[in-house]
Amino acid sequence: MSATSTMRVVLPPDIRARKGQLPLVVLTAYTTPGARLVDAHCDIALVGDSVGMVLHGMPSTLGVTLEMMIMHGCAVVKGLSKAMAVIDMPFGSYEESPQQAFRNASRLIAETGAPAVKLEGGVHMAETIAFLTKRGVPVMAHIGLTPQAVNTLGGYKVVGRDADAASVMADALAVEAAGAFSVVLEKVPMGLAGQVTKALNIPTIGIGAGVDCDGQVLVLDDMLGLFTDFRPKFVKRYAELGALADHAIADYAAEVRARSFPAAEHSFADVLKGKQS
Repeated sequence: MSATSTMRVVLPPDIRARKGQLPLVVLTAYTTPGARLVDAHCDIALVGDSVGMVLHGMPSTLGVTLEMMIMHGCAVVKGLSKAMAVIDMPFGSYEESPQQAFRNASRLIAETGAPAVKLEGGVHMAETIAFLTKRGVPVMAHIGLTPQAVNTLGGYKVVGRDADAASVMADALAVEAAGAFSVVLEKVPMGLAGQVTKALNIPTIGIGAGVDCDGQVLVLDDMLGLFTDFRPKFVKRYAELGALADHAIADYAAEVRARSFPAAEHSFADVLKGKQS
């Protein structure tokens, strides 16, 4: 953002103040060009640890490192002029102790310029969230399906049905009391998500959690249809860029093989020997 710009970057207090107001719009971003696209329309650019699966071909988020999140966080912050960057704390970077969490969260913020981090967990992470927020680290919480606990949960399944509903509500109340400025609800039944949203004074941001949340988040590559074989129920595909890219690459390959590309307009003429400048 230039020194003469009148546009102000969104900050955690602004997000908290949006509770019950105009829904928050959140998309993931992992690169500077992606961040510029998100910045034009969204309130938050989430640098998700989903980058491991989306850009690095990992089978889950568990292999993502702190250094990867710093690298992608730096790239995203460079592409933003108004939307707020929030960076995921990767698996193993915060669970050991509040002190470990602070060391790594402070690195994420100091080295990327992002104003906030996100971490997974409810009641059992409340002490850590409180430790961070009391020391100047704004925290977005994440409950319901927590992908970093996929091995414990037994897969990417809906969380909060039947007897589990009380634990989701307890997690939500715990992260709010600990000082989180907002909370992501992932794959929570829509009725329960609505109840949680009404019970909290901080915004809820849903992903597969129904329309009653205070905002919504999707993975940018998912909603743009860059993956032709990945269609989660909770994702609406607003474009089919993967199919378009496939057709474009096929056309390029065909033209190269037919020697119709590059044509004259894509080439440079020879300079005649002895021609005067």
